[in-house]
Amino acid sequence: MDFISIKHIAYTFGSYELSYIELIGTVFGLLAVYWASRENIWTWPASLINVTAFFILFYQINLYADMFLQIYFLIVSIYGWYNWLQPKNKEDALLPISRMTQKELFIHAFLLVIGTIGIGYLMSQIHLWFPSTFTEPAAFPYPDAFTTTASILAMILLSQKKIENWLLWIAVDVVAVYLYYLKDILFVSVEYVIFLIICIFGYINWRKTLGVQITEEYYEI
Repeated sequence: MDFISIKHIAYTFGSYELSYIELIGTVFGLLAVYWASRENIWTWPASLINVTAFFILFYQINLYADMFLQIYFLIVSIYGWYNWLQPKNKEDALLPISRMTQKELFIHAFLLVIGTIGIGYLMSQIHLWFPSTFTEPAAFPYPDAFTTTASILAMILLSQKKIENWLLWIAVDVVAVYLYYLKDILFVSVEYVIFLIICIFGYINWRKTLGVQITEEYYEI
């Protein structure tokens, strides 16, 4: 069990000690996001390793909302892996990219606001309700709740190959960079800077692919 402890150090960079569990989660997180931006099915097995490592990490640094989020990610990663392998046409190898409807956009915006408020309150009280399990108060419960809620919505959109997933991930990354910097997990904070860059690239790449798909559908008609 010592291997999964944040006190089990892999490398030291100046005064910063990088644990093995943080290193594993970070490396496979980067691979998962990069492969997603390229529409590569390997994003999902990499995601399974990433979320397992981060579940262990977040528990140890008291980011409980992020910890619970990894359970959801695990389930959706399995679903996404399956769903991407279900193309709409025989000619396609994978599920094609699509856009959200106006109704879907409204529903997701509403859920983002409600989820941030609701989860933020729950996380701010969880150490009072379950003191034996959560021995310290949650750190930054409402910013943590925003990244949690937005990530929940973005992950399901990614599993459905909706292009808007990248816009939510970009918002998550901006908040997470600062949040993890304040919690002194600098390697993860730097990772989210890289995530931000990859997500911008992913959005641009998916827009190009979606444009090609729309053009092809037009000529088929």
